[in-house]
Amino acid sequence: MDRRPPPRPSLRTGLTACLGIFFGISVLAFSSFDLHVLLALGSFGSTSVLLFAFPENHFSQPRSIIGGHFISTAMGLLALLVFGKTWWALGLAVAAAAAVMMLTRTVHPPAGSNPIIVFLGLPGWDFLLFPTLFGAIALVASGWIYHRACKQEYPQYWMGATPVAAPVVETYLSTTE
Repeated sequence: MDRRPPPRPSLRTGLTACLGIFFGISVLAFSSFDLHVLLALGSFGSTSVLLFAFPENHFSQPRSIIGGHFISTAMGLLALLVFGKTWWALGLAVAAAAAVMMLTRTVHPPAGSNPIIVFLGLPGWDFLLFPTLFGAIALVASGWIYHRACKQEYPQYWMGATPVAAPVVETYLSTTE
């Protein structure tokens, strides 16, 4: 087993990713704080890292980001409604979210925290639209604009194409075989 860490991104790649993260989260924060349209959600922080640092990864594609957040929040709200605020209902909500994301090919790991956010905050069903759905759409739109401005191809696919593995992962895997 090769125990080397993954390759380090170039300084330019790192700075470009961090500037993108700043842009994407700033759009959500401006909407939430100044326009009073709640679009910020805690799990969007890790979503932005994937979206801007690994835009070619299938977890970073619009289908996964929007679908994953929507499904996970819906599973959290549904479990809370049906079973109430219990420890096992929260576990069931996260597991159900993962299962539905896998079945629909919309897996987005940061979205797995949405049922936890739901159980901690106890929001109503409007939380599914604001901040979840519209926040995810705004973040994807920010990513699309930013990557286009940086002359990077994003997204790799919208709905039905085969996911493309991230070059960093491919490079790492090819050096470990």
